[in-house]
Amino acid sequence: MSNTFLGGIMYEATKVEKPWGYELLWAKTDSYVAKIIHINSGHALSLQYHNHKDETILLWKGRLTLEIKEKDKLVQREMNPGDIFNIRPKTVHRMIAIEDSDVLEASTPELDDVVRLEDRYGRVDEKP
Repeated sequence: MSNTFLGGIMYEATKVEKPWGYELLWAKTDSYVAKIIHINSGHALSLQYHNHKDETILLWKGRLTLEIKEKDKLVQREMNPGDIFNIRPKTVHRMIAIEDSDVLEASTPELDDVVRLEDRYGRVDEKP
C-alpha cells in the first residue's frame, strides 16, 4: 500500500518470512533497495553469490559469522554491532547468526539475483 505526497510516496514495509528468520523490505526504487534482515540464533542464510547485485551490510544488533570466499578459500569473519562489509557481485558469501541478529542491507535493486550453492533448508539451485 502506498500514499502519494508532494515530493514522494509513503510505503508500508513488506515482511518476508524465511526459514532462518525474516526480511523487512522498507525501500525499493529503480536505483536501490534497503532491508532489515533478521537471522535467528544458530540459523544461516544460503551460501550464495549474486551476478549483478552489489550489497553493503551493517550489523545493527547481535553477532554473526560472515563466511566469504577470498581467492579460492572460504574464510570466516566474526561481525559485531557496527561492523560494515561490502559484498561485490560474484563474491560467494553466507551469514550465520551466533545470536539473534539484525542486519541492515543497502543494495542495488536486483532482488532475484541469487545463486544458492548450499542451503540448510533445501533451497539449492540445480544449475548455478
